[in-house]
Amino acid sequence: QVDVVESGGGFAQPGASLSLSCKVSVTDFDLKRLAWYRQAPGSQRELVATIATGGQTTYAAFVEDRFDIFRNNIKKTLTLRMRNLRPGDTGVYYCNTVFADLSWGQGTQVTVSS
Repeated sequence: QVDVVESGGGFAQPGASLSLSCKVSVTDFDLKRLAWYRQAPGSQRELVATIATGGQTTYAAFVEDRFDIFRNNIKKTLTLRMRNLRPGDTGVYYCNTVFADLSWGQGTQVTVSS
């Protein structure tokens, strides 16, 4: 069973932008509070951003107004638009619900380096 498939990662220089996408294969997508997580090398997975069913968003402190999270309830997709990327943003990015109750996908690698 594959609940989520992340895509859109890649290599970026500091200051650049990337847009990540996640396809969520659940029937009640519109009822779920969704989130992006990331895991840096040697670190635990951490929460990056959340979006509620009504579109309300929250962001981790380290985001500092550089990321935007969006959802499309028709296409069942979750998007994370990232700008002004920093080397510290390097990691594997995952999507899931805020309760992390979907099967984890493989994630998408983001590498920020000069």
